[in-house]
Amino acid sequence: MDRKIIELANKLKDKMVERRRDFHRHAEVAWTEFRTAAKVAGVLTELGYEVKAGDEVMAAEAMMGLPSAAELERQTERALAQGADPAWVAKMKGGKTGVVGTLRFAKPGPTVALRFDMDANDAVEAEEEGHRPFREGFASINKGAMHACGHDAHTAVGLAVAEVLAALKGELAGTVKLIFQPAEEGVRGAKAMMAKGVVDDTDVIFGMHVGINLRKTGQLACNTVGFLATTKLDAVFTGVPAHAGAAPETGKNALLAAATAALNLHAISRHSQGASRVNVGVLQAGTGRNVIPANAVLKLETRGVTSAINEYVYAEAVRIVAAAAAMYDVKVALTEMGGAAGCESDPALVERVREVAERSGLFAELLPAGNIGGSEDCTYLMERVQQHGGLAAYVMVGTALAAGHHDFRFDIDEAVLPLAASLMACLAADTLLRPVK
Repeated sequence: MDRKIIELANKLKDKMVERRRDFHRHAEVAWTEFRTAAKVAGVLTELGYEVKAGDEVMAAEAMMGLPSAAELERQTERALAQGADPAWVAKMKGGKTGVVGTLRFAKPGPTVALRFDMDANDAVEAEEEGHRPFREGFASINKGAMHACGHDAHTAVGLAVAEVLAALKGELAGTVKLIFQPAEEGVRGAKAMMAKGVVDDTDVIFGMHVGINLRKTGQLACNTVGFLATTKLDAVFTGVPAHAGAAPETGKNALLAAATAALNLHAISRHSQGASRVNVGVLQAGTGRNVIPANAVLKLETRGVTSAINEYVYAEAVRIVAAAAAMYDVKVALTEMGGAAGCESDPALVERVREVAERSGLFAELLPAGNIGGSEDCTYLMERVQQHGGLAAYVMVGTALAAGHHDFRFDIDEAVLPLAASLMACLAADTLLRPVK
């Protein structure tokens, strides 16, 4: 089976490169992946998958950090002008750009899910001859949006996996679900798909990322560690303006409330059970030196090595923000802008990854683990599967990089595409045919 899968994936290399470059050229940031998601839905439909999108796979109440309605409309029109299928785009109204393709095989077996993220970064791509996408004509044409993290590759790999598994339909058992997720950047999209229940029937889920800390093509980390649960918050303070000289006592100072919160947030006690983080990244306030500031915005994040530790830091942060507002008698509104769970891969599934990787001979270097050193909201899906008694694992596939992730000169070695597609298809097939105990 492995040999057949690898042969099929290798035959799709040119198609993967073409698709990856197409997605790269038409980069779309979080919640605006209308063209990308429509293309994905169209390909999956042609391959015989049961395809769901929009409201069918996303819970609106769990969507975080959405653009304005006007911006969503503008991006919808842009996607249609760039060739998106209007029928699929209509299903994704309001930024509901998630897609799930399901393929059921004739023989009974487990349900295995593979997750691929689709969104680009809020970045302006380099326009210089030394940058291959610019030199070869596939740099982003959507200013302010750039695939600087490799999600264009993930999406192309996911579609190749879909084609490989469809070609093997008569030989596999159970059900495979391919989850194409929007808004990973800012950790905003997975929670809405999790809340809709897209993995509630899943026995095993695999996540994958190219690059990160594996900078050589031919490397594989059979496990990914270092996931930090996180919550991203905006705190908007509203006070009362006043003349700073003539009547300061009539004002209510939102700037001082926000500054007090910022200082005390960084005084939250560390947790005895593991690492935690808190950071205030933005403080915007005031209109002039002689006006008591009536408005302030604080943008902060909490993190923890587990969901429980992050919840502790988050609860303390909420308490401190509210107390700072009370001190200065101003109002404060908190909005959750993003989040991810803490999660660890299941050892039994990590061992299966190692077995499959060794047997396939795809990789020159197998590493037991790689540290992601941050947050990735695939963990919401992984944690939900584990909570329901299933298994989860996340792998990193090495690739040479032209520059680091989120750099304006980011680019991958496209030789990683058939490697990643072969691995993910092999993992799906092996787990469908030999359920992990």
